[in-house]
Amino acid sequence: MTSARVLIVEDSASLALGYAAQLEDAGHEVSLCETLAEARRSLLAEKFDVVLLDLQLPDGDGLTIFDALGEAALNPGVIVVTADGSLSRAISAMRLGAYDFLVKPVAGMRLITTVAAAALQAGGARSIEPDAENAIEDAETYHGFIGKSPQMKAVYRTIESVADSKATVFVTGESGTGKEVTAEAIHAASKRRSGPFVAINCGAIPENLLESELFGHVKGAFTGAIENRIGAAKAADGGTLFLDEICEMDLKLQVKLLRFLQTGMIQRVGSSAAEPVNVRIVCATNRDPEREVTEGRFREDLYYRLNVIPIWLPALRERGADVTLIAESLLKRIAAEEGRKISGFSRASEAYLQQHSWPGNVRELQNALRRAVITGTGKQIELAGTPRGAPRTPLVQHSPEPVPSFQADIETESFVGGPEQVDFEGMTLDQVERIVIEQAISRTSGNIVQAAKSLGVSPSTIYRKLDRWAEQHDAQSA
Repeated sequence: MTSARVLIVEDSASLALGYAAQLEDAGHEVSLCETLAEARRSLLAEKFDVVLLDLQLPDGDGLTIFDALGEAALNPGVIVVTADGSLSRAISAMRLGAYDFLVKPVAGMRLITTVAAAALQAGGARSIEPDAENAIEDAETYHGFIGKSPQMKAVYRTIESVADSKATVFVTGESGTGKEVTAEAIHAASKRRSGPFVAINCGAIPENLLESELFGHVKGAFTGAIENRIGAAKAADGGTLFLDEICEMDLKLQVKLLRFLQTGMIQRVGSSAAEPVNVRIVCATNRDPEREVTEGRFREDLYYRLNVIPIWLPALRERGADVTLIAESLLKRIAAEEGRKISGFSRASEAYLQQHSWPGNVRELQNALRRAVITGTGKQIELAGTPRGAPRTPLVQHSPEPVPSFQADIETESFVGGPEQVDFEGMTLDQVERIVIEQAISRTSGNIVQAAKSLGVSPSTIYRKLDRWAEQHDAQSA
C-alpha cells in the first residue's frame, strides 16, 4: 500500500488519536489539527496527500477549508467525516471537490481503504484543463456521445470535472437519452479507465436474484447456487459500477446498498465474512427520484448518498441540430451492417428528423433508421411516414395453426387481428409477450413511452425487447 501524508482536522482528541493510530499502523505519516486556523497554517507549511476533515470545528465550518485550498492552489484528497444527521452538508463538500465522505462511527478498514484510494487519486474532482476545454468546444463527439449542442457540452464539462473524484454520480433523463453512455464516459475520462466497468440493470433482474447479482453468493446459499459467485460490486473492484434503473430496486436491498456505500464492504449471500471493495458508483433512472422518495418507494438517506453529483441528460428533441449529427453517424454504421449503399436522407426525411418529437430519444431514432434501411429500396433514406415501434418481422410460430399477424400495414398503418382471436396454445411466453407488446404499440400509434405506460413497464424494457427481436431476426437472416 502506498504511504501517504495525512492531515487529520478533528477537535475530538479521542477520535483524532484513534484515526491516527489506525493510519500509522497502515504505514501513513499523520499530522493532527484541532481547528480551521491550525489546518490552514499546516496546509500552507507542508504538502499533504490527504486531509481527513471534520465539519464541526470550534472556530468555524469545515467546508471553508475548500476556499483556502483554492486560494493556495493546493489539491489534496479531502475526505469528510460526518454524523448521520449531516449528510446534506457532506454532499455539499463532495460538490466542492471532496474525494469521499465517511459516516461516524468510521470502520477501521473503511478508513484505511478510503485514505489509500484518495492518496492514489490525490486531488479528487479536478478542474478542466484548457486543452480539454477547447477539445470539448470544438468536438462533435465525446467518449461515445455525438453532439455539440450547448446542453451536451455542459454534460461533457461536468463529466470532465468529476471524472477523477470518487463522488457518486446520479444520472437522470428520459429513456434512450444515453445514461449508460454517460457512465462509460465518466469511466473512460477517469484514472480508473484501466479498471473494469461493470453495468447491472436493477429493473431487469428479479428481486430475489438482484442481491446475489450485486454482492455475489457462496455455493449452497440458496437453491440453484451451485458455485461461488463474486457479484458485480466485486467484479468492478478498482473500476466503476453502473447501477441502471436504480429506482426499481426493492426497499430491503436498498438498505444493504446503503450499508455498502457507507462501509465500502460487501457480504456475499450465505457468507458471514465481509470483503472490502473499491469502486466508483454511477447510477441512473428515468423516473423522478425525488417523487420516488416522497411516495416512499426509495429511501431518502440512500438518495442523498447517491445524488452527490447530479447529471441531467436532455431529451433528443431539446438538442437541436444534434439529431441530424446522430442520425448521419448511425446511418453510416447501420448501412454498413446491412450491406446497403446509402447516399443520405431525402429532403422529407431531413425535415422529419427535426420535426418529430422522438419520445424514445436516440434508441427510437436508431430503430427507425434500421427499419428504413432494411425496408427501403432507394439510395436515399425515407423516414417520413415510417411506422414506428413494432418490429417488422413476423412472429415465428410453433403451433400448427397460423397465428394472426399484428404487423402494421406500411401504407395505412392499420393492424389486423387481436388478442381475442389468438389461440395461445403451443406458443412460448416470449411469443405471447411479443404479441401483447405489439398490440400496445399499435394502440398508441407507435409511441413507445405511452405503450410502456399502458403495460405498466419501463420504456427501456420495451426497447430492449425490440432490440433483442431485431437481433434474433438478423441472426436468422444471416
